[in-house]
Amino acid sequence: MKEVASSLDSLQRLRDWAFWARPGQTEPPGDWRTWLILAGRGFGKTRAGAEWVREQVRRGRGRIALVAPTMADARDIMVRGESGLLSVCWKGDHTPEGRLTGRPHYMASRRRLVWKNGAQAMLFSAEEPERLRGPQHDALWADELCAWRYARETWDMAMFGLRLGRDPRACVTTTPKPLKLIKELADDPATMVTRGTTFDNAKNLAPGFIASVRAKYAETMLGKQELMGELLTEREGALWSRARLDAQRRPTPADLRRIVVAVDPPAGSKASSDACGIVAAGLSTDGKAHVIADASIRAARPDVWAARAVALYETLRADLMLAEVNQGGDMVEAVIRQVEPRVALKKVHANRGKRLRAEPVSALYEQKRVTHAPGLDALEDEMCAFGTDGLASGHSPDRLDALVWAISELMLTPRGEPRVRGL
Repeated sequence: MKEVASSLDSLQRLRDWAFWARPGQTEPPGDWRTWLILAGRGFGKTRAGAEWVREQVRRGRGRIALVAPTMADARDIMVRGESGLLSVCWKGDHTPEGRLTGRPHYMASRRRLVWKNGAQAMLFSAEEPERLRGPQHDALWADELCAWRYARETWDMAMFGLRLGRDPRACVTTTPKPLKLIKELADDPATMVTRGTTFDNAKNLAPGFIASVRAKYAETMLGKQELMGELLTEREGALWSRARLDAQRRPTPADLRRIVVAVDPPAGSKASSDACGIVAAGLSTDGKAHVIADASIRAARPDVWAARAVALYETLRADLMLAEVNQGGDMVEAVIRQVEPRVALKKVHANRGKRLRAEPVSALYEQKRVTHAPGLDALEDEMCAFGTDGLASGHSPDRLDALVWAISELMLTPRGEPRVRGL
C-alpha cells in the first residue's frame, strides 16, 4: 500500500495544497489505478474529487463516471454543491494545448455534464448498480463509497466499465466505514492512499464546530471514524467483530443434520427499497450452527425473490423455510407457494427490535457455536456495521435479519425432531 502524507491547510485548489511534491499537481505522482482518499468529515474530500475531475477533462479524458450514494447526492453534492464541479470549473478552463474546456453544462434530464471540448461526465447512483452495466469510461469519481447501499455490486460494475484509454483511473473520496471492500482497496498495490482528518482543515471550518466535535467525540470510536478518518474493523457498539468472523470461517461440514432457509421480505421492489434477505444455515451433529449461503437479492419483485429462496431451499435440500411476515402477511406465504406449494414453511413475526433479536445470536458467536462458510462478505459487512440504532451503515440490515431468524430457529427455538430430508 502506498501512502501520501497529508497536511491540508486550506480549501484552495489542489495545485496549491501541501501534500503534492510540486505546484501544479492535482493527483499523487506515480503509477496507480485508484486514488483512495480516506479522511474525516470536513477534510475537503469533495473538493479534491471535483478538482481531480476538472483536471482529467483538461488533460483530454472524455468519458467520466460520477457515482454517489443516491442520484440526489450526485446532483446536489458532486455537481451543484459548493465544492462540486460547477463550483471548481470556470469558463476560462482549457487543455494544455489551449483548447477551451470551459465550465460544463449540466443536463439534468440526461444526468450528465458536458464540457465545450465534448468531454462528458455521466451521473450514477449506487442504488442502481445495473445502470453501470454497458457504459464505458476512462475516469471515475466515486464519492462516499462507504455510504453506498450496494457497495460491492456498484464498484464491480463501475470497474468493468473503466476500460477506455491507455491509463483509466479512479478517485474514491470517502469517510471510512468497516467494509471489507474498503480494506481491499487500501491494501491493493495499485491503490494510492491519502489519509486526513477533520482537523487538518480546521482553518476553513467554524471554530465552534471544531470545539464541539472535539469535546463530544474525541477518543470515541465514532470520532476515530468520522473525524480522524480511521478505518475501523467494526462499528462502535457492533455485536460482531471482523476478527471473530475471520476466526470462525470454515468449509461447510458434511454432517449437517438440519438446514433452514430464512427469508426477510422487502416492502417493495424499487431500487431504493430494502433488499430481500435470504440466508441458509445448518445444524451439525456437534450442536454447532453453520451459515452456508447468502442469496439475498435487491430490487426484485415478489415472484423473483420467492423463486430465489425456493431455489436455495431445493438446492440445499433444506428442512424448513422461515419467512418474516411483518410486511406482507399472508401475501408472503402465497407468493412462495405459487413457486413451490410443497415448501415446509414457517411464518415468523418480529415483535422485538432488531437489536434485541440479534443479541442472543451474537452471544452464540462469542461462545464459538456458529461458523461461516467462505464468501459471505456482504453479510459479514452488515454484521460488523450493525449498530445500536438497528441499522447497518444507515440501511436496514436485511441479510442480518435473515441470519438471525435462521440461527434462532436452529439454536434458540424449542422444536421436535426434524423431518427426514427427502421424504
